[in-house]
Amino acid sequence: MHRRRRTALVLTAAIAAAAPLLTACGNDAHPGAAAVVGGQRITVAQLESRVDEVRRAQRAAVPDETQYQQVLTSTSSLTRDTLHNMVLDRVLHRAARDAGITVTREEVERMRAGLEQQAGGAKGLQTAWLQKYGIAPARLDDNLRLQLEAQKLAQRLGTDTTQPAFWKALSKASQELRIDLNPRYGTWDVQKSSRVDARTPWVREVTTASGGQPVSA
Repeated sequence: MHRRRRTALVLTAAIAAAAPLLTACGNDAHPGAAAVVGGQRITVAQLESRVDEVRRAQRAAVPDETQYQQVLTSTSSLTRDTLHNMVLDRVLHRAARDAGITVTREEVERMRAGLEQQAGGAKGLQTAWLQKYGIAPARLDDNLRLQLEAQKLAQRLGTDTTQPAFWKALSKASQELRIDLNPRYGTWDVQKSSRVDARTPWVREVTTASGGQPVSA
């Protein structure tokens, strides 16, 4: 991949790998919750709705039934991966907020414009994010905002997303949020800094509109 195509969105894979920085109780104190983050529930209904968004987009993009069944097989862990990302989104946002970091709409628009140019247009970018990373078109801007938050957080700390200082900030945020994960959706291995059954559905290499340097390898 061309050097200019390596940048902020690589952090998604890194964050997915660091999911175990979250602590999970997994008890029945919150019936109907897939997870509780910062005292706020991510309900099973909310999780299922988010998964349905992806499935509907996949169905629309792949009308052939045989091919669609192949997509379902290749994304069989979509529910767990989606919850994984929903929790990590909140952890990253808290860490960025703690560091005084904000992301403007204009910054998101600039990043998106650059990515669309590389992907051959808005539709091309949406399709790529859906097929490769399980991100529904309606959630694309939210994802880009998180990538910018992570990039800025790493820069504020004078590091990158592969280094302990970055993950220490996320660990602190996860402790503040007191995450309680329903065990039906998986467990976190704190010692190994990896979800026990973790996959990495997020993006590894993408470019910002300005063509910055890689945030991670």
